[in-house]
Amino acid sequence: MEIRTFDYEPHGDNRGQLVALEEQKDFPFAVKRVYYIYDTLSDVVRGHHAHKCLKQVLICVHGSCMIHLDNGHETCEVALDKPTKGLYIENDMWREMYDFSPDAVLLVLASELYDETDYIRDYDEFLKFIKAKESEA
Repeated sequence: MEIRTFDYEPHGDNRGQLVALEEQKDFPFAVKRVYYIYDTLSDVVRGHHAHKCLKQVLICVHGSCMIHLDNGHETCEVALDKPTKGLYIENDMWREMYDFSPDAVLLVLASELYDETDYIRDYDEFLKFIKAKESEA
């Protein structure tokens, strides 16, 4: 499984730090939706879904969390623990976010507007979806 992360260059001085992100330069899609997750208890697991079309970049802009990724064949864990690290998640990838620090703020940049029909929320259905796509190819 290939995991793609971005290391964003901070710009700062004695006033503080700034990270600027530009679509098609700092992530490979036009951003159509932005949201963030915060005040998540450390024992809560978020996500539990995949997307058929949507792509995302996740950045833990404060604190830290872990991301579990599964492409139907392989799994991996990615730590997001600095505001200059972005995790690119393609479509057709099961994701779970967990182990949130008390101060975690997870920013999500999405390639599409919210569309419930794009979600696969059942893991067995996700595996069937992946198998069907592979048999079409």
